[in-house]
Amino acid sequence: MGGIGAVAEPLVVIFLLFGGTWINRDFAPGRRRRPIDVRRLSEQDIHPAEAEELIGEGSNASSPRSTSPSLLPDFEPKWHKRELGIWGMKTEVTTPNTRRFRGYVLSRLLEKFPFLVECWYWALIYWVYQLGRAASAVLIVESTVVAAEKHAMQVIAFEQKLHIFFELHVQKYFMQNQFLMTWINRTYSFIHIPGSIAFLVWLFYYTNTRNRLDDRQQDKNIGEVKGSPAGPRLYESRRRTMAFCNLLAFVIFTLWPCMPPRLLSADNSDTEMGRKARSFGFVDTVHGPGGEGSIWTDNRFTNKFAAMPSLHFGYSLLIGLTIMTIPLNPSHTSSSTLRIPLLNIRLRIPHRRRLLCILIGTFYPALILIAIIATANHFILDAVAGSMVCGAAWWGNDVLLNLLVVEDWFLWVVRIHKPEREVLDVLEEEGNGDLYGKGLLRM
Repeated sequence: MGGIGAVAEPLVVIFLLFGGTWINRDFAPGRRRRPIDVRRLSEQDIHPAEAEELIGEGSNASSPRSTSPSLLPDFEPKWHKRELGIWGMKTEVTTPNTRRFRGYVLSRLLEKFPFLVECWYWALIYWVYQLGRAASAVLIVESTVVAAEKHAMQVIAFEQKLHIFFELHVQKYFMQNQFLMTWINRTYSFIHIPGSIAFLVWLFYYTNTRNRLDDRQQDKNIGEVKGSPAGPRLYESRRRTMAFCNLLAFVIFTLWPCMPPRLLSADNSDTEMGRKARSFGFVDTVHGPGGEGSIWTDNRFTNKFAAMPSLHFGYSLLIGLTIMTIPLNPSHTSSSTLRIPLLNIRLRIPHRRRLLCILIGTFYPALILIAIIATANHFILDAVAGSMVCGAAWWGNDVLLNLLVVEDWFLWVVRIHKPEREVLDVLEEEGNGDLYGKGLLRM
């Protein structure tokens, strides 16, 4: 896209982040309908270190315990406990309690626009990862290039042993149709980052914004669950998984650089490895003549030898699995039965919303897999490694909760309180007719 892309691509990202901030704004920040009773919260839904804070906030003046200054609504202790844990080992540390800063201007701004916190998280995750890649790219020496090419040849040899070396066949098939190849190039270059951000915007909206207890929306009564009953913990888990994917991938491609297939043909050396690398005939369809590269992947600070693992596929698999398995609104969980008379078989058909989730969740990673293979940017085993990184990050993302200690100190320094989400976990009918259900939350 040339000069246009240098402007258009950042604008798309900015539009998605600002759009997500506006869509997920709090229509009535700070409004409370009644105090929260901690008994209505699942023990699995809140961090143990936050239980005392919720008890203090849930008390009111009519409570016998409210005579203690520590239980008054306006009283906030200077410190609170955070739990650190890894591999079953746990301990507690004391960190600043930033709830004292709820009335500050920036704290109220975040309460009104809670997705701004997510914009900050995304920027932090992305730029820390990119700076790490840039540093590794700048420090690349000749021995790194040789090692990366050697590793790529080892990947090919291993795929040939497994009889899964199909990359050349896939690329040649799409190169026969210039229209398809053009759109495959665009998919690889322009979908990964905007698609990931759009996913986070949607997931935050569906697990948080749609379930706010205090909001009256045109198609939602107070207390009605319109989004996913999984609540904010699902969103936070997926965000941490993406961050952990970046960390694991950075470690792997730093310790084991691997050249993408497209660069094998660029080896003009007269060595045996160089001749063999050129013999495969991979074509760089994205960065070559007629290609459409992205400013995010085509610059001097990009590590070109980070093919293993493929985060393009790892992210797409994470997104696809989340969409396929996301707990749906209670009104979308029904199923129907299809009877086949001749075979005397009954098939249970999920709700059409679940079928749509399965379709989208399957299509997206399949599309990205085709794109990374057809453009010769990754091997099949790169995608396999990307899926393994995704699985490891999915399983172990809770380790990043330890960084809440660092976050507490940072927010204390800048005098900001991050909005808290209190989740209700029990269906309950109140005297005034308002229904409180699982997954509803207050800000």
